Amino acid sequence: MQIDPSGSRQLLELQLSNVNNQTSGSQSDAGSTVDFANVMDGLLGTGANSTSNTDSTATVSKRSSDGLLWLQLGSTYNPDINTAGSSSVSNNIVESLLSSSNTGIVDSGASVPTDYESLIAEASAKYGVPESLIKAVIDTESNFNPNVVSSAGAKGLMQLMDGTAAGLGVSNSFDPAQNIDAGTKYLSLQLQRFGGEVKMALAAYNAGPGRVSRLGVSSDSELMSVLNRLPSETQNYISKVEKAQSKYVI
Repeated sequence: MQIDPSGSRQLLELQLSNVNNQTSGSQSDAGSTVDFANVMDGLLGTGANSTSNTDSTATVSKRSSDGLLWLQLGSTYNPDINTAGSSSVSNNIVESLLSSSNTGIVDSGASVPTDYESLIAEASAKYGVPESLIKAVIDTESNFNPNVVSSAGAKGLMQLMDGTAAGLGVSNSFDPAQNIDAGTKYLSLQLQRFGGEVKMALAAYNAGPGRVSRLGVSSDSELMSVLNRLPSETQNYISKVEKAQSKYVI
C-alpha cells in the first residue's frame, strides 16, 4: 500500500484541524470521521498518477561484453581516486548532493529499503554522486534485490561482474556495502570521464565507456542525436534510470 506524499500535508492538517475543533466543541465526531475517511480514500486510491514498479528482477540488464561487465575503466582509472571525499569530483561534474529527508517519508512510489539509506548516503558523499541517481541505478539494475544474478553473471544491487568487482576491490558482490560503494565509484568515474554528462555516463555504465567514446560525441544532446548507434538495451536503460531517478528526488 502506498500513500501519495503530496497528500501527507493535507492529512496532517486535517488531523490538527480535528483536534482543534474537538477542543472548541465546534465539530461533531461524525463530521470529522467523514472528512478523514474522504482524505484517506484520496490518499490510498490508485489514480492516473499512481506509480507502480514494473521493473522487477526480470529487467536486470543482459549487458554486452564490453560494458561494465569487464571493467573497462581505461587509462583514467586510479585505485586511489575519489577516496578522500566528494571534493575529488568537480562541482561542475555532478549536481549538488541530495540528502534524504530526516522525516523518514520517501517521496517515491517505490519501496526503498531503509537498510540501504546509510550506505547510499555514504557512497554519495564519498564519490560525489547524487543519492537519487545511485538509487535510480540500483532500482533499474536489481530492483533493490542484493541477491540478483543476471544471465550474464552480473551480481548484486548495482550488478557488478566479477572482473569489475575485483578491480574495484570487492570480495563479495552480494554484500550491499561493498556493492554500493564499488558501483557508485564506477559511476563517478564515468561522470568524470564524460565531463558530468549524465546520459553519457549511464550509457557507459551499461554498454561500456569504450563504446560511448567511439561515438565521437561530447554532450548528452549530441549523444541523443546518435542514440540509435547504441544497443537498444542501452537506449532503454538511459530512459529507465532517468524515470526511476524522478521517484527519489526529494
